[in-house]
Amino acid sequence: MGLDLGTKTIGIAVSNPERTVATPVTTIRRKKFTLDVEALLALASERQVVGLVLGLPLNMDGSEGPRAQATRAFARNLSGKTELPIAFWDERLSTAAAERELIALDTKRARRAEIIDEMAASYILQGALDRLRAT
Repeated sequence: MGLDLGTKTIGIAVSNPERTVATPVTTIRRKKFTLDVEALLALASERQVVGLVLGLPLNMDGSEGPRAQATRAFARNLSGKTELPIAFWDERLSTAAAERELIALDTKRARRAEIIDEMAASYILQGALDRLRAT
């Protein structure tokens, strides 16, 4: 399961059982950590997820800023609630790539706003899947 962790939402994507194709699933509106994790883990259980890939929002120079630190803190707290392995994937420009694709598909602005986070999660997960396949 790929996660695009934002301050207000969490975009979610999953892969097929062969782990070759990432597909956007949904966006969770963030409330409290406990409620967010309950929703995530319920979805993970329903989808028989075997691992989590969190997008790590690095700065363009590769350094970690406050958002990356917040993502790592979320992962630390999440690891106490689940046995699923958690990995990070460089998410630089994933939202921009998702936005470009949605514009190319002539998706209306309101619809883009609804699905951009899950599309970004799909880019994050696909990058990780492609890397796993290459090794």
